Amino acid sequence: MSNPNKNIQLNCPIRKSDYPNIVMAHGGGGRLMHQLIEKIFMRAFQNPQLEAKHDGATIEIGKGKLVFTTDSYVVSPLFFPGGDIGMLAVNGTVNDLAMCGALPLYLSAGFIIEEGLPIETLWKIALSMRQAADKASVKIVTGDTKVVDKGKGDGLYINTAGVGVIEHHLYIHPSKIKPGDVAAINGDIGRHGIAVMAEREGFSFETKIESDCAPLADSVMKLIGSTAEVHCLRDLTRGGLATALVEIAKTSGLHIKINEKAVPVCEGVQGACEILGFDPMYIANEGRYVAFVPEKDAEKALKAMRSDTTGADSVIIARVTDQKSGLVTLKSRIGAQRIVDMLSGEQMPRIC
Repeated sequence: MSNPNKNIQLNCPIRKSDYPNIVMAHGGGGRLMHQLIEKIFMRAFQNPQLEAKHDGATIEIGKGKLVFTTDSYVVSPLFFPGGDIGMLAVNGTVNDLAMCGALPLYLSAGFIIEEGLPIETLWKIALSMRQAADKASVKIVTGDTKVVDKGKGDGLYINTAGVGVIEHHLYIHPSKIKPGDVAAINGDIGRHGIAVMAEREGFSFETKIESDCAPLADSVMKLIGSTAEVHCLRDLTRGGLATALVEIAKTSGLHIKINEKAVPVCEGVQGACEILGFDPMYIANEGRYVAFVPEKDAEKALKAMRSDTTGADSVIIARVTDQKSGLVTLKSRIGAQRIVDMLSGEQMPRIC
């Protein structure tokens, strides 16, 4: 009998001299998190669905296709301008399903509750999840609850898993982008990360900044229904726009060129970034995504995205060239060119 585990490397593939222990940057969406996923989890759990490296796993069942995804939410504080951990947990998982081209249907919800959390707080979050699920047209159909000792849970952590169905013939994946494609974004970037950080640190700005947290499935379904040839979708969460585009470039092996002038950043976020020394390109979002389509379909795609409330300000921000480089470059506002890469971690932790 063959041994199914014969190809598993028994020794840890990350050298102890590099990082003997987990650091916050391993969860920040940047280079260290990708290293952790690639060298630990991808090697330990290797299978074709996991190796697709998408926002969810596409599973063929009979003649149909389901998408399955999961995510955990540890945002601090639990409530922030424009949302809360419950809304975030529902929308985040709904959006991961949508980025695979799936219509979201059902969610599970797992709660890890710290002893001492006020029951009223938990009730508010549960109601927020119900409202978010209703808005996204999904149902929370199963779940789990655990309580940990006071001081060991930071109030509340939530895990949500989701199932959706693919009802079209497109294969939407980073490997499918092509030279000549353009990348459209459905609005301004950076508001979620700045809103959470400002609430946590007690900062106040002249302009009130609220999270962009929103479900994106309706927008994606309208885009797919427009008959635009959608090659790739990616929501801009941890690591922001820059990291998402680097991931796509590396997977496709093509060159993505960003026009910084075209990237929308609201005045409040831009001002906060200038004061604090942040780059909005790397700040997390929870209601933004990029869509790669052929240039001939650009106007069709923009019209579809703008028809949804989450995408009124959709614009083209980048183009794909035929250079086999796997790089992302940015043309700055003054015309200079620079390479865009992943950060080692994240500019601000605990934002989702």
